[in-house]
Amino acid sequence: MSIRHGLLALLERGQMYGYQLRAAFEESTGSTWPLNIGQVYTTLSRLERDGLVRPLPESEAGQRPYEITDAGRADLALWFATPISRTDRPRDELAIKLALALTTPGVDVRAVVQTQRTATMRALQELTRLKYASDRPEDLPWRLVLDAMVFQAEAEIRWLDHCETSLVRHRPTPGPGGRAGPGRAAEADRDGEEARR
Repeated sequence: MSIRHGLLALLERGQMYGYQLRAAFEESTGSTWPLNIGQVYTTLSRLERDGLVRPLPESEAGQRPYEITDAGRADLALWFATPISRTDRPRDELAIKLALALTTPGVDVRAVVQTQRTATMRALQELTRLKYASDRPEDLPWRLVLDAMVFQAEAEIRWLDHCETSLVRHRPTPGPGGRAGPGRAAEADRDGEEARR
């Protein structure tokens, strides 16, 4: 989710200044995405530059509230109506890490998988605990965020299980220079099969 559209969605509720926006953002997401106040004001400046929000006069306490403009409402409506593309999401660092671990000499890939599984299981247990900590209707927005995080953690654990099974099947044999070649496990399996015949 972009902070830009998150702030626009919050301003659609009514005028707010920076600290109110940060608190409302964290409340809406169950504090699963902590927001730095600097990010809030930097984003507000860009939104103002783009004509999507406008600043209002400062309050007596010196706080400057913002409100959404018609252009901001149109941009927000378009965001809600547009599905999120897989290519819009950040790279999967874990998949990249495991791919590199497989091709980096001296790395115990099974240990990398186990370490990640342990951490993900702990996170899943904590998320599940948080999910059932409250069932008030006003907590529904952050419970939905928690549900998404639970499903992602469960999917990650299933994928790690798949990785471990693939590693068991992949028994690399030393190639030139003592390194395992990617196709050598299959070749070794075929050679062993023929020798047994």
